[in-house]
Amino acid sequence: MIKINLLLVRGAKKKETVKQQIMILILVLVASVVIIGGIYFYLLGRISSAKAEIAQTESEILQLKAKIGQIENLKKLQEEVRKKLDVLNQLRVGKTGPVKRLAALSETVPDKLWLTKYGESGDAITISGIAYTEELIADFMRNLDASRQFTQVELQVSEQVDLSGVKAKRFDLTCKLASLKKEETKPQQPPNK
Repeated sequence: MIKINLLLVRGAKKKETVKQQIMILILVLVASVVIIGGIYFYLLGRISSAKAEIAQTESEILQLKAKIGQIENLKKLQEEVRKKLDVLNQLRVGKTGPVKRLAALSETVPDKLWLTKYGESGDAITISGIAYTEELIADFMRNLDASRQFTQVELQVSEQVDLSGVKAKRFDLTCKLASLKKEETKPQQPPNK
């Protein structure tokens, strides 16, 4: 009878399966290395792009901070200009106010009445003068009260004096400025651009 030795075939099959398993293991290891390498390089690329975005954002922030600094400087300059305009408006009101008051005062003075003293302290005014009669003083007071520049006209003193042999009346008045409050409440605003 013929005897077949199957051990050699089994050994060959075993060797072949071991070779296949080693090949599969090597393929799995190579595939794992390739996949892990791909993931590594992908993440490395994402990290570098994130760093580039961060750098770009930081440069934009620096540019914006520079612009904010310029805007702050412009706001300071604008505030300084506004203060200077306010001072100019106050000076303009102060320049024209006394002129208007003195013009109104000169219009209210009747003939044969002379002013000897005029003083302002805030909105309070003191006026002194000489007139021939008390009626002239009363007319002057009515004229002052009727003008738009003066209010609350009050006679403080009225006495008879002798001027070079002529009898006259010396008087002292107090009154308030009417237009000062109106001018202060209406400051001129600079035009908005």
